[in-house]
Amino acid sequence: MVFLPQEVIAKKRDGHALSTDEIAEFIHGFTHGTVSHARAAALAMAVYFNDMTMQERVALTTAMRDSGTVLDWFDLDGPVADKHSTGGVGDNVSLMLAPILAAIGIYVPMISGRGLGHTGGTLDKFDAIPGYTTSPDNALFRKVVQEAGCAIIGQTADLAPADKTLYAIRDVTGTVESISLITASILSKKLAAGLGALILDVKTGSGAFMPTLEKSRDLAQSSVSVANGAGLKTSALITDMNEPLASAAGNGLEVRNAVDFLTGKHQDARLR
Repeated sequence: MVFLPQEVIAKKRDGHALSTDEIAEFIHGFTHGTVSHARAAALAMAVYFNDMTMQERVALTTAMRDSGTVLDWFDLDGPVADKHSTGGVGDNVSLMLAPILAAIGIYVPMISGRGLGHTGGTLDKFDAIPGYTTSPDNALFRKVVQEAGCAIIGQTADLAPADKTLYAIRDVTGTVESISLITASILSKKLAAGLGALILDVKTGSGAFMPTLEKSRDLAQSSVSVANGAGLKTSALITDMNEPLASAAGNGLEVRNAVDFLTGKHQDARLR
């Protein structure tokens, strides 16, 4: 049967569930240029208004994972795990947590993102460090994880490239807030990183991307269900973001705050 992307769009527009094969074909075509950005935008809008079932979300997540390289860490002598936060004001936890885990023998290949809304993301913080490479190739990423025990980088051209392009489309079409699309975006990168386990820190409150507990709970439940459905052991915490975690807000200041925390010079009680 000939694959017609407009039929997939129309099916979701009319509120019907897409099959795993339809989603896989659409993302494959999008990755290889046979499905246009306009059609991807139309599907994103249809998903925004009509949502996706958990089975559809798993299919979208794995299709975006498989749009590029999927890493493996069979040569490492310890568990491979990661933590992802949905972000908030003064949330620089990743900067401390990755090296802390590495120090006790857990490898952390962390693929992070930039800020959502009014808060800086982990990559924005690292961009404040002169000379830090936020987008290395996979060989350098693997080398640093092996030698240092952790590496925090941005999405490379080889890891879930469909997600990177689709996110840019969502950003300009007003479809970023879709729980289904957020779930697939976060998890496709984590699955591509070859993790053995994942913890999600879903923020809620006035300083978070998801300001209400209801929305935060929906995202947490969606992410845990989809990640485990895709074969990644995952659990989530919903944590308060009604006030900053750290006593610093701003990318460079939060980096300095993280260094002070790790050296023991200063540790904010709420952050600890």
